[in-house]
Amino acid sequence: MVSEHGGNIYQNKNILDFSANISPFKVSDRIHKAIIDSIDNINNYPDPECTELRNKISIFENHPAEKIVCGNGAADLIYRIVHAFKPKSAVICAPTFSEYKKALSEVGCNVYEYILHEENDFFITHEIIDLINNKTPDIIFLCTPNNPTGKLISPYILKEISDICMEKNILLVCDECFIDLTVDSDRCSLKNFLNSKCIILKAFTKFFAMPGIRLGYVLCGSEENAGIIKNTGQYWSVSVPAQAAGIAAICEYTDENNTMTKENISSFIKKECEFMITQLDSIGIKAFSSDANFILFKTHHDLYDMLLKKNILIRDCSNFNGLEKGFYRIAVKSHEENLLLVKALREVLDV
Repeated sequence: MVSEHGGNIYQNKNILDFSANISPFKVSDRIHKAIIDSIDNINNYPDPECTELRNKISIFENHPAEKIVCGNGAADLIYRIVHAFKPKSAVICAPTFSEYKKALSEVGCNVYEYILHEENDFFITHEIIDLINNKTPDIIFLCTPNNPTGKLISPYILKEISDICMEKNILLVCDECFIDLTVDSDRCSLKNFLNSKCIILKAFTKFFAMPGIRLGYVLCGSEENAGIIKNTGQYWSVSVPAQAAGIAAICEYTDENNTMTKENISSFIKKECEFMITQLDSIGIKAFSSDANFILFKTHHDLYDMLLKKNILIRDCSNFNGLEKGFYRIAVKSHEENLLLVKALREVLDV
């Protein structure tokens, strides 16, 4: 049975995990210390307003704190948004992150899927505008760069969708959890076209490499929508250690002595991504171009099981709507780890 998501290391011990798309740069001692020190405060409830954390995010994102809501990971906020607004109809892409559709199904929402085609290299084209205009949904979920295809949405298309949503009173949720790992993050973010109908979804999971902490946030275009989301779901949604970790992570990133900039990280990932695509092509595997820290590829070999025997875990993508058996996704990791994957692929494929 195909795992619903990547990162399932608990049923696969002593594994090199390429199935979860996390930054190859690990959390620092400063963040570890903040988490450990926070244990002294676990006898108290966490701040339900996440006041200090939201103020730090406000500086990091250059966005008003009163329009920021924090949650127990991005997935938590997806469900809170859906349950807060209870849309009757929605437009999503396929393939894309499965939690959008799963959350929408919980409120009986009618979901229209915009199919991303292999012959278009899985890019979102202007045809999505026709679908939106035809269906006029209550809500749209987009992901840029999209998971699992790794493609950024063109700013021109993103602006047009944003304008339509404002005109037709459609809620636009844009998942940008991977965008800070791309070299085009500033140009391609919905922040450039933000209006009162827009919600940007982000998390500490990918860029800050803290999936186990469970910490996400939304940047809302309106204070009213921020309040609606905040008042939906559990009251204490972000734990004491999670808030401490988030504050420390942003403090470290914004420290003037920090040399690990977003530009350095995204440039490294771009270089390694191009290296891995070249290697996959040389092995005879069809790899699709990617703007993200992961690569979608296609092969007739059963690579999931073959690599698992080498203690390497990759993401079988056959359970994504819009994909089929033979599609896989790998994370871009450190150069040394990427070389181990290439070596294992050559061994199992005997090339």
